[in-house]
Amino acid sequence: MTLGALVGEAGDDVVGEDAVARAWGLLLDSSDAIADSITLTLLERDSDAYERYGPELRADVRASARQHIKRGLMIMSGGATGPLNATDLWRETGRRRARQGVPLEMVLHAYTVGARMLWEALVAKAGAGADHLVDERVLLTAASRVWSNLDTQNAVLIDAYRRESARVHRQDLQRQQATLDALLEGRGGDPAYVEEARAALDIGAGDDLACVVVLHEPDSANDLGSVEDRLDRAGIGARWHVRSGVYFGLLFGDLPDERDLCALLDPHAPARMGVARAVGGLPGFATAFLLANRAAETLARDERRVVSVADRLPEVLMIGSPQVTSVLIEQTIGPLLSQPEAQRDTLIETLEALLRHDGSPTHAAVDLFCHRNTVIYRLKQIETLTGRTLADPRDKMLLSLALAAETRPQG
Repeated sequence: MTLGALVGEAGDDVVGEDAVARAWGLLLDSSDAIADSITLTLLERDSDAYERYGPELRADVRASARQHIKRGLMIMSGGATGPLNATDLWRETGRRRARQGVPLEMVLHAYTVGARMLWEALVAKAGAGADHLVDERVLLTAASRVWSNLDTQNAVLIDAYRRESARVHRQDLQRQQATLDALLEGRGGDPAYVEEARAALDIGAGDDLACVVVLHEPDSANDLGSVEDRLDRAGIGARWHVRSGVYFGLLFGDLPDERDLCALLDPHAPARMGVARAVGGLPGFATAFLLANRAAETLARDERRVVSVADRLPEVLMIGSPQVTSVLIEQTIGPLLSQPEAQRDTLIETLEALLRHDGSPTHAAVDLFCHRNTVIYRLKQIETLTGRTLADPRDKMLLSLALAAETRPQG
């Protein structure tokens, strides 16, 4: 018959406290043996799980079982002297198991097995005729007490475990965020710190690394769940942080290239996002952050998509060299920008169409819905005003860069 079934049959037919206490007192001399039997049962039943945690946890489980059984028997038998508080023991066990990373279900299972085997030890003692006072009514009452105590134990342990887990999680998160800050500040160049950073971030020495930056807008600040889910389903680890108002993540694992990373994240982009691989691992993460951030900044504020550095290289170059950019614009398309608004817009639009079609007036005319001769006339105006010609590859490159710089989003 199970412990639960016997408790159900006990009803109100219980006996006095003294009789139950004397019954539990019969087990005091064998408390360590009972605890060791409980430990052996747990280790055999969940051998794979306990094996993962190493010999330290197995030794701790044995010592803890002995402490729990002895203290429980002393309290239930009335033989406790001094401030012997089982609640403190349960609470400390919950905290310790949380720090050790043992799953809560595994801890609760151990308590259930312990309670059942303790009561079974009492039944075996009564069956051996140890004491005529340990009759069925005493056993039923003892079973009821054990079951009730188990509920209390579990409640105390769960509360302590969850509180400690939250505290440990906060500490781990703070450590990870401090590590990410340090990497952006250049500490990735210190080989000794790289090992410390890998341990804090829980990333492997052979993992690929990348940075993803999200430039939040007010309506997208809390809309990253789908991005994180997408990464998780792809088996990509991520460590997230916010720095100077920029939300970014260190991605690690067996990563696809930048283009495929963009394709993975783009369907759920909540705002402007940039991606860059960290060349050389953790020492290159600060550079990856800088490039990913600049790539995201090349997008318009209302765009919600992901771009890589390679996809936006000219624009990234312009953002990275604002002084050079201003000179470039002035020395190339500056004269076009100084024309009256209507003429300026027409010439800029024509130049963009010509560059898209490698300088071909025929193809540009199709885009512009005008005659080829009109495009040729405008091209001559552009070349006269700028002093540049599309027949010269260098001039064509400079004009393309200047247009990219002039039309990129500001701020």
